[in-house]
Amino acid sequence: MKDTAQAPAREAGSADRGPTGPLGVAVVGAGYWGPNLVRNFQSAPQFRLRWLCDLDVDRARQVLGGYSTVGATSDYAAVLADPAVEAVAVATPAGTHLEVALAALRAGKHVLVEKPLAATYEDGRRLVAEAEERGLTLMCDHTYCYTPAVGRIREMVRAGELGEIQFVDSVRINLGLVQKDVDVLWDLAPHDLSILDFILPDHVQPVAVAAHGADPIGAGQSCVAYLTLQLNTGAIAHVHVNWLSPTKVRTTMVGGSKRTLVWDDLNPAQRIAVFDRGVDLSAPQEIGADERRDMLVSYRTGDMVAPAIGEKEALRSMVEEFAAAIRTHRPALTDGRAGLRVLDILEAASRSLEFRGAVVGLRTGR
Repeated sequence: MKDTAQAPAREAGSADRGPTGPLGVAVVGAGYWGPNLVRNFQSAPQFRLRWLCDLDVDRARQVLGGYSTVGATSDYAAVLADPAVEAVAVATPAGTHLEVALAALRAGKHVLVEKPLAATYEDGRRLVAEAEERGLTLMCDHTYCYTPAVGRIREMVRAGELGEIQFVDSVRINLGLVQKDVDVLWDLAPHDLSILDFILPDHVQPVAVAAHGADPIGAGQSCVAYLTLQLNTGAIAHVHVNWLSPTKVRTTMVGGSKRTLVWDDLNPAQRIAVFDRGVDLSAPQEIGADERRDMLVSYRTGDMVAPAIGEKEALRSMVEEFAAAIRTHRPALTDGRAGLRVLDILEAASRSLEFRGAVVGLRTGR
């Protein structure tokens, strides 16, 4: 599923040199998510926060506090002109991601972008191309991928502990804030789609999507939606997102030929449970030329194991990965192309909604 295109070769010796001290970073956007990035960049030894940029300077100053030495400004051009700024974290509305991130890349800065990577697939493609042409790090903050639980799921799936993946079922519902500019798919599904992209082995990839949505309250966009993804192996993945549920549910089930894993993000005492339970099918045998194959189905009932999962803030791990990608000149775990694959699914799902659940093929690959 991952594209194998490589960034142009760097100047001789630069790939081994890399920055040695803290990386100067600026956060753009002091709204909902920006303060979380500010807090984590300030506490990360790999970075030194230089600027918080927002159109509302007073809001930026309020986020930083009265005794902060970090600069607050509304002048983005001045931030990009500062040679001490080596990286920019973009926490502005998705519709501005292309303009803000593209300016940073053209100024020679490494870029971290909040989900989704851009408002459209084409915008995301432009960002990826610009970063690769300039040999810069472009990373998408798919925060859930950096939780200890999802990291453990990725390890187990890719190590074959669950066997061949047969299905993935994800539920993300709550009585949420109905957005004015995006539907529930674009608001909530990026989390589940980024997790799916993160945990699947490289040889397993979505190839088509069908989506159904409803707007029972007359909000003007879908408030409840279901996505069904066809995988190239014949397996299936399903995502349910909902702003109207009176209860909050955050669960993901990954079914394999050996074991099935259940992740409940709202259960800190047992986030992951692995069940050695399932259905086994004997090898089909031909009985006769005109007779049906005889398949023997058996049910396996084994133990349930709850692996110990450490606790660490996902954003802290994400910030550490951003620094490591910059220093080693390698793609981040959730690089621009990972963000592009999520955009591909979201756009295809939107087209499917327009055509009442029609199956729409995907264009990106790993």
